[in-house]
Amino acid sequence: MPTSPEVDAWFDDYEHPAKDAMLRIREIILADERMTETIKWKSPTFMHEGNMASFNPRTKAHVSLMFHTGASIPGDHPRLQGTGETARYMKFADLAEVTAAADELRAVTTAWCESR
Repeated sequence: MPTSPEVDAWFDDYEHPAKDAMLRIREIILADERMTETIKWKSPTFMHEGNMASFNPRTKAHVSLMFHTGASIPGDHPRLQGTGETARYMKFADLAEVTAAADELRAVTTAWCESR
């Protein structure tokens, strides 16, 4: 799982009560070798032939991962929340919730990559 030094530095400086959950989400997404990461909009952003998702770093009550065009990700992904025409979100309270949702997060990542 190659990581970006820019994102490594961002996490080194970032304080969040569920930082361990964010780091696990990062590992799960980057386990798909097609995915890359960078800092956009002052936040880690995951990409493969376009922006898939970014953390919302201002949310402290939980981890919020915004899928920029999540409505277009093929398949049934119950954790993707939202009803708008474009974006979807996944929210995680803590590391245990990320662990429980790991298979779906992998499935969303795979669906994103295969749809590109």
